[in-house]
Amino acid sequence: MRLTLVGKPGCHLCDDAREVVQAVMAEVAATDAPPHIVFDERSILDDDELRARYAEEIPVVLIDDVVHNYWRIDPVRLKTALLAG
Repeated sequence: MRLTLVGKPGCHLCDDAREVVQAVMAEVAATDAPPHIVFDERSILDDDELRARYAEEIPVVLIDDVVHNYWRIDPVRLKTALLAG
């Protein structure tokens, strides 16, 4: 499973989202049978396609390249999705 955080430097919501994602990943890793998760962080400043698609929605969390959530990341919802994956 690929988990991607799309944001940009200096974005306080992106910093908050990163903390939520890292905490949830740690919780998921501590479960009895954790899924294999590859985490990737991408900046809209480095990718024109990402900027055109998500500039008004960052931070965006993608699971397997599908939008899971944006702006404020709900840790319970994210954990549920990762464990179901």
